[in-house]
Amino acid sequence: MRKFALAAAGLVAAGLMSSVAVGQTRGVTKSEILLGSHTDLSGPAATYGVSSTNGARMRFDAVNAAGGIHGRKIKLILEDAQYQVPKAVQACNKLINRDKVFGFIVAIGTPMNNACFQSQLSANVLSLFPITAARSMYEPLHKLKFQANASYVDQVRAGVNYMVKQKGKKAVCVMYQDTDFGKEVFEGVELQAKQLGLKIVETTTHKPTDQDFSAPITKLRAANCDLVVLGTIVRDSIVPYATARKMGWNEVDFLGSSATYDVFVAAAQGTEGLYTMGLAEMPYADSPNAAMRDFVAQYKERFGQMPNMGAVYGYTAADLTVAALDKAGPNLTVDSFVKAMESIQGFRDRFGGPELSFSAEKHLGSHQAFLVVSKGGKWVPLTEPLGF
Repeated sequence: MRKFALAAAGLVAAGLMSSVAVGQTRGVTKSEILLGSHTDLSGPAATYGVSSTNGARMRFDAVNAAGGIHGRKIKLILEDAQYQVPKAVQACNKLINRDKVFGFIVAIGTPMNNACFQSQLSANVLSLFPITAARSMYEPLHKLKFQANASYVDQVRAGVNYMVKQKGKKAVCVMYQDTDFGKEVFEGVELQAKQLGLKIVETTTHKPTDQDFSAPITKLRAANCDLVVLGTIVRDSIVPYATARKMGWNEVDFLGSSATYDVFVAAAQGTEGLYTMGLAEMPYADSPNAAMRDFVAQYKERFGQMPNMGAVYGYTAADLTVAALDKAGPNLTVDSFVKAMESIQGFRDRFGGPELSFSAEKHLGSHQAFLVVSKGGKWVPLTEPLGF
């Protein structure tokens, strides 16, 4: 009886310790894992905010329907920041202090994430795969910050490297937004040009709201550029390229980053032949990839519209998170999750993106991106993932 009592007491103590361990991990209970996202559901970037969180929900819902991860279901709490920094800060504070989430996933926007990091990281809340390719999402190295795909800097470095070595480009120029994003693109070109022993021949800058690009295109043409790298997004990618072609400047190639890799850019009139860097296959219903066709059909059936690139990013981010949660085991803590993330090697998403690997010294999955071209109103992949 004495042995039985001691054994029972030991079991009770172990149970209490387990309960305490779970209770000490914010956003984690015996049955649930809380994740949050400050995103854009109704503002200028809503097409990406909505689609990325839809993609994440698809993956999490499939996991939950199969019983969850180690008995826990994943709950995703969304806050609409409308792509505004003050609203993002409010959303962050609510998710951290009221909801007490385990981590943020697919939070959208460079300035929004940057504005949230101080309070987020001090509260020991993970940052998982934000919807931005800015280097501040994983630099400087921080225990809680993880990003999947190549930065804007790495993307254009890989693209310029290919264009110079494989297509013989010599007169490299840059047209970029006078924003933090545009400056990152410029820095990538600058770094790669230096590595290749080239000088940037000419540059132009513009505001994101500019509509007339005749003057900057004339300036770049006068400099005899044979490659113009674009630090642009959607409209300011379409208009300059179409303007150059209308002016008869056909001997130059234009190269964008993943910010240009948007379904609307390839579908726009006058963008045939525009190059850009991709991080995953564009979701088309007639994709040669059966997994992509299935994803597009499932997304359309559930949400009543076609997915865009954001949906692919969101699904992949959720898939990576699920892999790490599974590897972390039943005793889930921030530390066990971080250790699991850092052990992921050779991860391949279902959409043919670059291989992703992490370590204690490297919280960015890949430095690679692949080259695509606008053809027939769609983006067509031209290369395997490229490095520099």
